[in-house]
Amino acid sequence: MSEPFDRLQAVRARIATAAAAAGRAEDSVRLLAVGKTRPPEDLAALRALGQRAFGENYVQEAEAKMAALAGLDLEWHYIGRVQTNKTRPIAERFHWVHGLADLHHARRLNEQRPPDLPPLHVCIQVNVSGERSKGGVSPEAVAELARAVSALPRLRLRGLMTIPAPAATPEAQRAPYRALRELRDRLGAGGLELDTLSMGMSDDLEAAIVEGATLVRVGTALFGPRPAGAGARLG
Repeated sequence: MSEPFDRLQAVRARIATAAAAAGRAEDSVRLLAVGKTRPPEDLAALRALGQRAFGENYVQEAEAKMAALAGLDLEWHYIGRVQTNKTRPIAERFHWVHGLADLHHARRLNEQRPPDLPPLHVCIQVNVSGERSKGGVSPEAVAELARAVSALPRLRLRGLMTIPAPAATPEAQRAPYRALRELRDRLGAGGLELDTLSMGMSDDLEAAIVEGATLVRVGTALFGPRPAGAGARLG
């Protein structure tokens, strides 16, 4: 068996086991393959095995892969920090944005989304751990931003995303994900329909699924360790 096949099957098995332990259907959790620093050939290998959704952190790197993999019917998710000078290519080229944390950026994405494309799916990034080094809005600020984003016609607010601090135990891993789920539930009770919790990565996807993740962002477990100096923990 090929290495891509083995890795993908192993991740799918982890998702299925975690979902079953939580009393959930396996197909209630989507797998997003995080392709940062990986060559187009690695993404193509997973696409041949049925993986369609891929996440990228840098616009320029993503655009090169989009060109190389044109015709493969891939679903592109932008999972990096949104920057003002990058909103146009994000609005024009991606299907999803997971790191939205600013109304100014939301308005730019809305204005720059081509009218012939469906609305851009967005998740608001929440800094549940309160880390200064992490992007995202505070839990207290989410409701106001979510209501404003939900009113923008070229965006479709789908849910919340977080990248918590690394944790050593399963219970410690679950705590921030539980907080995000409870925040989503409170927003839902207030009238916002949010169907997506983008949370969980290679090291802690089980904890995220138990707490309600609907999408897990996995890189290392699918592609192997990144080269030295390739960047921060993202999948």
